[in-house]
Amino acid sequence: MGRGYHDGMADSSARPGAEGRSTLDDVRTTTSRPGLWVRRAAVALLVVLVVGAAVGLLGVHSTTASATANGYTLTVTYARIARSGWDVPLRIEVVGAEPLAGKQITVGIDREYLSLFETQGVWPDPADESGDLDTVHWEFDGPDDGNDLTVDYDAYIQPSAQIGADATIDLQVDDVDIVSVPISTLLFP
Repeated sequence: MGRGYHDGMADSSARPGAEGRSTLDDVRTTTSRPGLWVRRAAVALLVVLVVGAAVGLLGVHSTTASATANGYTLTVTYARIARSGWDVPLRIEVVGAEPLAGKQITVGIDREYLSLFETQGVWPDPADESGDLDTVHWEFDGPDDGNDLTVDYDAYIQPSAQIGADATIDLQVDDVDIVSVPISTLLFP
């Protein structure tokens, strides 16, 4: 008698009627498993996100928008795509066909757009700042030399900002509307 066996009963096929029976007979062997495809899709999405982040697709993407009218060019460099808490550019450049000395240059920006930012300040400092419910106006004295003025808004996206905003940057020279540039910033969480 072998160890642990009783009269040839070790082989289940030795029992009468046990031919072709297995403990795996009632296990499903279907090839269509929705859970498997869901897992594969989730892994593929994670791979795409990681690769996108690795090549810089999820960082801040700046762009430039400009318009020219009445002898002035207004160029705005801004974050087209950004994330909360990150430093972003907002640079407004005004170039005139003639020198800007002695002229009052006013830049208007949608208040809702500015609410995306925590600011460190505006450079150069505006000579005056005003606004209404919809728009903030920064007034600058034209530079004594040259035909250009560059305004930098040192800021980062507020941590609580989640969606983004559209804006229009308006230029006035000596209280005359000159040109506007539309911009839009999209935020990723």
